[in-house]
Amino acid sequence: MVGKLWSGTPLFLAPLAGYTDRPFRQVVKEFGCDITFSEMVNVNAIVYQNPKTLKMLEKSPKETPYFVQIASNNLENTRKAVEFLNQLEWVDGIDINFGCPVKKAIRSGFGGVLLKEENLPFFKELIKEVVNRSQKPVSIKMRLGFGVGEFVAVERAKIAEDLGVKFITLHGRYVKQMYRGEADYCKIGEVVRSVSIPVIANGDITDYRKYREAMEITGAEGVAIGRGAVGKPWIFLELRQKGEVGPEQKREVILSHFRAMVEFYGERGVILFRKHLHSYSKGSPNGSRFRSLVNQATSIEEVENLIRRELQL
Repeated sequence: MVGKLWSGTPLFLAPLAGYTDRPFRQVVKEFGCDITFSEMVNVNAIVYQNPKTLKMLEKSPKETPYFVQIASNNLENTRKAVEFLNQLEWVDGIDINFGCPVKKAIRSGFGGVLLKEENLPFFKELIKEVVNRSQKPVSIKMRLGFGVGEFVAVERAKIAEDLGVKFITLHGRYVKQMYRGEADYCKIGEVVRSVSIPVIANGDITDYRKYREAMEITGAEGVAIGRGAVGKPWIFLELRQKGEVGPEQKREVILSHFRAMVEFYGERGVILFRKHLHSYSKGSPNGSRFRSLVNQATSIEEVENLIRRELQL
């Protein structure tokens, strides 16, 4: 099944709440991203048919393969959510989140907290439930462990493989670290060598040098890029061609991203795009002034003019 999802060394877009929505995923697909994932969605919200959540499940026309990433603390609602996702023809797979480090998720009992030893039974039952109910490939995304030094990823990866998971995306930090410190590629490598299913390395991949470092140290099948793609969706092309994208091409990408936001969200997309423009202007000579102007812009025309005339790339 996995062989049909990608060929060669795959590049994934890792889910990132608030950023990797449909318009952003639409852009990265243009640059050679192989597999995209929805933002993390709670199975409870799917079951309750929350309109915002259902909109998050939508994909752009070129997003194939496309996985929906779910988070769960409830087996019954997991079953119902998977049965609903089975009906969506455009969903190519289901990814289970075992890595989210956000405090709200931890308190609610889903995401990275499921890597705690006390939650091992639920970890197993959740994977079983999804694999047994899903008519699509199932993957998981996790971290090295919960507390710093509590390295459980090898054990959990073996369990996931035995239960029928097709591949694993592994972030090289512990849940408690959030994004502090550096991703531990050596630990990812230990997991790669412990299972026969593909492992995708994730964490700190921001340019071609870090990509090569991650691949060489981990021996992973490919990489997943999350924060490294925010403000830099062309990173996938740069990794493919081993070089940088020029300023004017970047400008066209940003304009394309903005138009996709407006198309998807309507006028609200103008305001929602501000955080992306803040990211795009990071390191720009006039970044501070540009961001100030962005925060005052309220129309499509204003934003497009700012991107064309004020943003220095």
